[in-house]
Amino acid sequence: MLTGIRQRTRVTEGGRIEIQSSELPSGVLVEVIVLVEQEPVDTTEYLLSTEANRAHLREALRDLDDPSSYRYLPLENQ
Repeated sequence: MLTGIRQRTRVTEGGRIEIQSSELPSGVLVEVIVLVEQEPVDTTEYLLSTEANRAHLREALRDLDDPSSYRYLPLENQ
């Protein structure tokens, strides 16, 4: 039978993670799965993060200046 123990902890110097629990008897076999919490990404920073993204944005801004490049799509069954 599997029992779960959930803890939040910080990674310390050298990528070290420590888990302590009275529910973990010495010598018992355990499997550890690490889920890394991602920091929120600033949308503007992401959009400008690569040259390809920056070029795409420059092209999109140029297209805004040219109404002939607009594509109008019919709204069906609103």
